[in-house]
Amino acid sequence: MIDLKIEKEIKIRFSEVDSMGVVWHGAYSKYFEDAREAFGDQYGLSYLFMFDNGFFTPLVSLDFQYKSVIRYGDAVKIMGKFVDTPAAKIIFEYEIFNLTTQKLATTGKSVQAFLDQNYQLVLYPPPFYLEWKKKMIQ
Repeated sequence: MIDLKIEKEIKIRFSEVDSMGVVWHGAYSKYFEDAREAFGDQYGLSYLFMFDNGFFTPLVSLDFQYKSVIRYGDAVKIMGKFVDTPAAKIIFEYEIFNLTTQKLATTGKSVQAFLDQNYQLVLYPPPFYLEWKKKMIQ
């Protein structure tokens, strides 16, 4: 099995920090979203692709742990890794590495479920998703 990973580098903007100049906790969910979008673009699993196949994939779980501080102006690398599961879920694990301080800043995990066009939870992986996994994960 191959690892499906994505890396994205950003510089922390003023709008992402609190009055102490530290990244506001709510910004981390956006950083993880940035990684998922970049992953979708690179590996062909975008939100529009899933929507075009008749499904929504809302977050049902989002978890992160702070390891060290990130401040305004710091450069960071956001790393996302797809975690394969037989369940009807899309799971990612994350690390945010502060390139300025050379320290691991944050780790995290997200879980997305599949909903059909009637907003009903899907209990089995949709056929298009199984095909994507078959093609991507050897």
